[in-house]
Amino acid sequence: MDSGSWHLELPYDLWVTLPVSGARPSPRYKKLYIVGGSRNGRFLSDVQVFDLRSLAWSNLRLETELDADKTEDSGLLEVLPPMSDHCMVKWGTKLLILGGHYKKSSDSMIVRFIDLETNLCGVMETSGKVPVARGGHSVTLVGSRLIIFGGEDRSRKLLNDVHFLDLETMTWDAVEVTQTPPAPRYDHSAALHANRYLIVFGGCSHSIFFNDLHVLDLQTNEWSQPEIKGDLVTGRAGHAGITIDENWYIVGGGDNNNGCQETIVLNMTKLAWSILTSVKGRNPLASEGLSVCSAIIEGEHHLVAFGGYNGKYNNEVFVMRLKPRDIPRPKIFQSPAAAAAAASVTAAYALAKSEKLDIPKTLSSKFAGIGNDLSEKDVRTDIDAIKEDKRVLELSLTEVRTENSRFREKIDEVNSTHSELSKELSSVQGQLVAERSRCFKLEAQIAELQKMLESSQTIENEVQILRQQKSAFEQEMERATSVQTQGSGGVWRWIAGGQ
Repeated sequence: MDSGSWHLELPYDLWVTLPVSGARPSPRYKKLYIVGGSRNGRFLSDVQVFDLRSLAWSNLRLETELDADKTEDSGLLEVLPPMSDHCMVKWGTKLLILGGHYKKSSDSMIVRFIDLETNLCGVMETSGKVPVARGGHSVTLVGSRLIIFGGEDRSRKLLNDVHFLDLETMTWDAVEVTQTPPAPRYDHSAALHANRYLIVFGGCSHSIFFNDLHVLDLQTNEWSQPEIKGDLVTGRAGHAGITIDENWYIVGGGDNNNGCQETIVLNMTKLAWSILTSVKGRNPLASEGLSVCSAIIEGEHHLVAFGGYNGKYNNEVFVMRLKPRDIPRPKIFQSPAAAAAAASVTAAYALAKSEKLDIPKTLSSKFAGIGNDLSEKDVRTDIDAIKEDKRVLELSLTEVRTENSRFREKIDEVNSTHSELSKELSSVQGQLVAERSRCFKLEAQIAELQKMLESSQTIENEVQILRQQKSAFEQEMERATSVQTQGSGGVWRWIAGGQ
């Protein structure tokens, strides 16, 4: 493959292994080149750079201006400590590294930076409602703000909270959301659509791997779980995602037993999944913890994937040349009823505007220009027909509004039922925990009683022996008494005989 024009030889929508030259970084899990990750349970701290022009790796050496007195107390003395399960976002000339797991973790989330121009690395001071430290979360850039969702804290507690970080003021804020949020999870993915909707997909708890999709409206702070169309996707965690226009590409992931071999695409406008391509066997692309990014090479979009773990750690680089796709106009998430209502309103508005025009004059001048000669009666007939159409559309609009109102009532009822069921489930779970605790106590008491029963059997045997000894002693006493009585009678008879 020609290193200068290698991208022109790639097929569309298929993964290809790049022939990397020079030394490769060590295989790793959880992070895209260039920062950190893990291997064999050991966190990494190196920074690697992959050049898509020369197809070669290089090591980025960092510098720091951290105050040693300040960082020694907080455990941040290292230029870049070994880390994993963190998130990385490019902001201006800096790479921002948020959260993650360290050997010396703090109680709250740390924001680090790497200046790509000076190679300077450090910690950015933040204020406000700083979220708890975590790993396996998602970070999404929205304008000049970052949205953090979910993850797992140091005590392995799963999270589903939402936080904003204003990058201009470096101020944190917690988001008060409404409706039913996604279940607490980590190792999921998140994407932004239409600069308004945060979409969360997949991830896992400590026992469940999710394939659900949730949407957070960033204007109303309302969660929803829309109906999804297209291909059925399996539950997964540790996958990687990247958005290009209205398409969200998901690569890899797995469920601890099997890796996901298909690369899937979500059309975020239509909310429809489709399978783009698949790999076979234990391919590195069917790994958990791999990373993916996009690159534009001579006007064409490419996906680049690296790393991951599927039974072994991988350090190969894969690239996919994306087939050009038509880009439709962005749409807001709408139900069919809402779309019909919008169309009806537009049509009714247009008809209402047309009635204010001088129809006969306009039509006569128009038709005169093209040689037509319509009578006023014909025009009036057309107007009456248009009015009738308007009336029908208004009736349809009323019906749609009524239907929407019923839908809202049903949604509110379902949400209310779900909330009640969630409360009931929490109550049952609490009772179950109490019953388990009581069972443990009862088992301990039963064990004590069994010990007592075993000891009581021994005591009963001893009592039986004592009873036997007592019985024998009593018999001895009776015999002794009998002998004594007989002896006493002989004496008295001798005395009586002598008299």
